[in-house]
Amino acid sequence: MSTTRRRRPALILLVCLGAAGCMALAWWQWTRYESNSGSFQNLGYALQWPMFAGFCFYAYFKFVRYEEAPPPSTHRDGITEIPAGLLPERPKPTQTDDDPTLAEYNAYLAELAAQSDRDADDRTTP
Repeated sequence: MSTTRRRRPALILLVCLGAAGCMALAWWQWTRYESNSGSFQNLGYALQWPMFAGFCFYAYFKFVRYEEAPPPSTHRDGITEIPAGLLPERPKPTQTDDDPTLAEYNAYLAELAAQSDRDADDRTTP
């Protein structure tokens, strides 16, 4: 016997408590709607809470069905690949060499990187 089957009375109690709590909140919202300060928002909540209570039972029903018949496992021995064309292609960078300011700036950055490499080599040498 699985541990879930032994815990089933506790799960049923939990579902019933959750649904009862939802119905209590629905009743509270309904009384708020009927009061002098009630609004249509309270009516909406009063109609919404019973759906939440129903969802408690629906979720428990689905849980029991998955427990009795778990989905089939898919064990694949080989490595799977993503088919070509499934993912969007990355955009290719555009080369704009016609901008002299950009070319000058890139040359300046390359000179700084080379100088930084030389300084790093000088510091690591004993």
